[in-house]
Amino acid sequence: MTTLGIIEDDGEIREAIRRYLNNQKDFLCEVASPSVEDFLTTVMGKEMPDVVLTDIGLPGMSGIKGMRIIKEQHPETDIIMLTIYNDWQRIFDSLCAGASGYLLKNSPLAEIKRAIETVRAGGAAMSPEIARKVMDHFSRSPGAAMLNTVPAERVELTQKERDIIAGLVDGLSYKLLADRMGLSIDTIRFHIKNVYRKLHVNSKGEVISKSLRGEI
Repeated sequence: MTTLGIIEDDGEIREAIRRYLNNQKDFLCEVASPSVEDFLTTVMGKEMPDVVLTDIGLPGMSGIKGMRIIKEQHPETDIIMLTIYNDWQRIFDSLCAGASGYLLKNSPLAEIKRAIETVRAGGAAMSPEIARKVMDHFSRSPGAAMLNTVPAERVELTQKERDIIAGLVDGLSYKLLADRMGLSIDTIRFHIKNVYRKLHVNSKGEVISKSLRGEI
C-alpha cells in the first residue's frame, strides 16, 4: 500500500485528487491539507506518507520551502510538485530541493497516478512540457548543474552503500537494485536513507551528481 499526502489550497482540486487516488488499488490518501503548515501539524507524531503531492504557490509557506523541511526530516519520502508554474527557476529550485517529480496542474488524473508509481519505483516523473524545458536548459548550458556547488568532504560509506550508489548511477530503480543485491525494497530504502544522511543530500539526483564529480 502506497500512502499519500496532498498539499493544495484549492479545495475542489484537492478533494478531486484525493477521491481519485483513494479509488485506486493500493493507494491510500489520508492527509489532504490546504497549506504546508496545516500538513506538518496534521502528520506530527504520525508516519509521513510515502509520496506527497504539493503545490508551490500556497498561503503561508511555499511548497518548495515545505519540501525542504519534509526532505530534511524524512529523506525517504518522495515529493511531486503539482503546480501551474512552468518557469525554469521554480523547476530548478524544486529539483535542487529534492523533488522526485514535477507535474503541471492540467495533468490528467491518470498521469498523476503514473507519476506516483514511477517515483515509487525509483524513477523521476515530469510533465512533457517540463521535461523538455529541463532538457533544453541543460543542452544549452551543460555546466549549469554544477553552479554554486561546494566540494564535499569524503565520508565513510559501507560497501553495500557504495554498491547501491553505483546502481543509482547506472539508472537502476529501487526494485532492480533490490533484485541485483538480493535485498528487499524496504532494505534498499533503508540504506539509501543512510546514504542521504551521510552525504547531507535530499535526492537521488544529488547522490548521482556527487558520484560523477568524484566526491564520494
